[in-house]
Amino acid sequence: MFQLIVGCLPRSSAHLQGANDGIRLAAYRANLPAPVANGKATSGGFESDYYTCDGDGSSVASRVSVDLTGYETLDAPPRYDFYANTEVWGRRRQFRPSLFQLHQDDSRPPMYEETTGGQAEAGGKDSSEEDEDEQKEPPTEPTRFGWVQGVMIRCMLNIWGVILYLRLPWITAQAGIGMTWVIILLSSTITGITGLSTSAIATNGKVKGGWICSLPHATAYRSLGPELGGSIGLIFAFANAVAVAMHTVGFAETVTDLMRENGAVMVDRTNDIRIIGIITVTCLLGISMAGMAWESKAQVLFFIVIMVSFASYIVGTIIPASPEKQSKGFFSYKANIFAANFVPDYRGPGGSFFGMFSIFFPSATGILAGANISGDLKNPAVAIPRGTLLAIFWTTVSYLIISATIGSCVVRDASGVLNDTLSPSSAVEDCVGTACQYGWDFTGCINNKTCVYGIHNYYQSMSLVSAFGPLITAGIFGATLSSALACLVSAPKVFQCLCKDQLYPLIGFFGKSYGKNNEPIRGYLLTYIIAACFILIAELNTIAPIISNFFLCSYALINFSCFHASITNSPGWRPSFRFYSKWLSLLGAICSVVIMFLLTWWAALIAFGVVFILLAYTLYKKPDVNWGSSVQASSYNMALSRCAGLNSVEDHVKNYRPQCLVLTGPPSSRPALVDLVSCFTKDLSLMLCGNVLTDDPSPSVLEKAMSDSHLNWLNKRKAGSFYRGVVAADLQSGVNVLLQGAGLGRVKPNVLIMGFKKDWRSDTPQAAHNYIGVIDAFDLQFGVCVLRMREGLEVSSPSQSHGESLHAYRNTQNTQRPSMVSFKFYKTRCLFAASVSIEPEPQHSTQFQKKQGKKTIDVYWLSDDGGLTLLLPYLLTRRKRWAKCKVRVFVGGDAEKKDEQKSLQKVSFFSWSFSKCPNHLRNAFTGVVKLSPENVSSSLLLGENQRFAVFPDSTMPVGRRGVCPSTLYLAWLDFLSRDLRPPVLLVRGNQENVLTFYCQ
Repeated sequence: MFQLIVGCLPRSSAHLQGANDGIRLAAYRANLPAPVANGKATSGGFESDYYTCDGDGSSVASRVSVDLTGYETLDAPPRYDFYANTEVWGRRRQFRPSLFQLHQDDSRPPMYEETTGGQAEAGGKDSSEEDEDEQKEPPTEPTRFGWVQGVMIRCMLNIWGVILYLRLPWITAQAGIGMTWVIILLSSTITGITGLSTSAIATNGKVKGGWICSLPHATAYRSLGPELGGSIGLIFAFANAVAVAMHTVGFAETVTDLMRENGAVMVDRTNDIRIIGIITVTCLLGISMAGMAWESKAQVLFFIVIMVSFASYIVGTIIPASPEKQSKGFFSYKANIFAANFVPDYRGPGGSFFGMFSIFFPSATGILAGANISGDLKNPAVAIPRGTLLAIFWTTVSYLIISATIGSCVVRDASGVLNDTLSPSSAVEDCVGTACQYGWDFTGCINNKTCVYGIHNYYQSMSLVSAFGPLITAGIFGATLSSALACLVSAPKVFQCLCKDQLYPLIGFFGKSYGKNNEPIRGYLLTYIIAACFILIAELNTIAPIISNFFLCSYALINFSCFHASITNSPGWRPSFRFYSKWLSLLGAICSVVIMFLLTWWAALIAFGVVFILLAYTLYKKPDVNWGSSVQASSYNMALSRCAGLNSVEDHVKNYRPQCLVLTGPPSSRPALVDLVSCFTKDLSLMLCGNVLTDDPSPSVLEKAMSDSHLNWLNKRKAGSFYRGVVAADLQSGVNVLLQGAGLGRVKPNVLIMGFKKDWRSDTPQAAHNYIGVIDAFDLQFGVCVLRMREGLEVSSPSQSHGESLHAYRNTQNTQRPSMVSFKFYKTRCLFAASVSIEPEPQHSTQFQKKQGKKTIDVYWLSDDGGLTLLLPYLLTRRKRWAKCKVRVFVGGDAEKKDEQKSLQKVSFFSWSFSKCPNHLRNAFTGVVKLSPENVSSSLLLGENQRFAVFPDSTMPVGRRGVCPSTLYLAWLDFLSRDLRPPVLLVRGNQENVLTFYCQ
């Protein structure tokens, strides 16, 4: 039997005393605060739930830890407050002691820090102000709802809308009972899967309140990150705003029909619907702005009215039909009517299965009405799954029952004329329609297509069937108004969350909150304007398909967010709701997308066009938000998988990439070094800026070395670089740590780049030795590059890392010497240099950020180092700003051997011109120990007198240990690169091929 025991490691034994000795912290006697909140004062000191203090303030310990371990310790037991992001009014915020506090004897004990009103107060208040704050009463608790009133009833009211009363009988006539059931079940399947995904997302941790944040925004939206998640909130808010118009038009349509039946007409039917609709949505706006309490009471009233109307309808189907109702097509339950209405009978231009589906689907889209107000719920994690799923179940059952009963009681066509009975003298064979079997002849209106009753022609068929017609009218009013009100509340709250995250421009104005419930008043007004615009369409069958596509798009993204969060296997994905499947969520997302295009392909293209536009915008702007999204988890998984996969791939010279460790110190202090290296590594290979701090590893020093400000500076610079800071006793050991420990698998540096040590003359010989000895890069098979600029690399005077006088660039020297490639800028010339420009806080510009134009890069390839000397300038010319530069390569050797030049051109695969360096220059560098001031002087004079020979001798051999002193080697580097106008890059490869002329 295997048993795994997981526990917490105590502090080191040096800090643990005997149970009777205690931990003496006399240094804190004068600093201990007053009695801790939730604790009680004692005559000899104070007690709290977790810490005790002796009367003289000399001993502080955790009582719980003493009880459990027998030792006094500053460790705190697990506590809810340590993980919560919010504070409770009137309680002092409790903080977990830091590791440094636990490990050091001279740190302040982790006492609880007081906050007032649930928020930390700024320092500087006088005691009288603090006393006044303490006496303030706690803020009034906002209205909170349970799962029945807050979720289930709200969702059912939003689902039971205008389609239920005014279009479900008509859809049954068009598609038949059988296909109508398919439409209902298909819609409920999609919404049910979305409900399961929503429940999983809602139970993955606590849904924060504060300003009201809807669940699709706070969870599904944020689960996918700002790129795709922002589109969920925006599309869903817009769909809800249009849904307000749809339900309001349904209400206005019913009122208009009632007015026409009683001879009351204002203008005409269309304009009457518009006028009544605008008046209605204005009244609903007033109710919603009155607050959630009034809106919730109105919803309960609407729910009661709808349930009474359902009861009246069911009773009406059982009551025998009167002759008046029979003339209008109602005959109570008849098997022949059920059989006739079971098959489809599509009519009109929109008569098709998917046409009927597009009109019906909005009636199933209210499933997120409760989740949209998650901030107003008492326990969202419990209320949302329970209320949403039960609402889907009961509304689906009600749709199926109404479709089956209306199709079993009412024929498709009827005239409504009492005289259209089947006379005894009439031949039954000549009678058309199911009503002929029950003594009614509607043949005339059927053939002439003038029937005004029957479920094919009369939208108010449920009122006809009901035991008391006005109750159905009241139900229509309740369903339409409740759904419109729910959407009118949901849309602003979703949009408010989107505004507060500031993902998109020009919408922050609508995110302002008002009142104790943080009501989005401006969002209400925006929703009102959108709804009013769509109300002017005044045609229910036109508005419904528009909403269907936007809701399907939202549901597809919500289901995909659940699937994506599951498939990434992130430890942060821990939903307590277990009755979901990631593959079912994926199926729901795919079905939603497919149905979108089957319904209205052009509307689907518009919806996805909006998503892609928003996606492109967020990818371009890169908003400064971090939600711990599944996209981040997926990126980590893919990166880790790809890095691990590289371990099984052997290196090949064709895939060689210069992966650079750049010793910049704080990157902002040497922007030129950063800019140059990023020119040939960005989007191509690894670039890692290294910073060595020579100090003791105290928290402040570690924080300085590891500060995110360096990486933020690089990101703002768009250098495409990583950053690594280390703290070491000296520069050489710190660089060794970077050389040996930087990277991951095969993604690790193979080229070390640094700046030239200009102060080697004034510095101590030991400093020069450290500069050379810092680089053991050749021993570790690193290539080495040294950059020198006449104006220097540093742009800031403050003391930098890498030691007091050692610069980040100096790390290039070892006992071995780099091979030098010099690229210089003249009036029409461009120089290749291994440096990257990084600017301090104000981002300084460097010459490597500018377009170089038609200049020349001179490469002096005097010693064969494997080809790194040629590869770096080639990579540089692949950038747009360097693309027009001409590269000239000077090689050492006999000028008469032209066939060797051709061979070199083949090897490089670069269409560059190769020239021979004069022999006297090459001979000057046959060995480091043979160098003479005369040879160097002649080289410098040649550089001054010839336009193209900007840096004549650019290749340097590797210095031998014990033969060439560090100061001598630095002297030659200084003499060769001093006072040259263009930047100079000295390059030495690791003597392994980085170029090949073979194709495999």
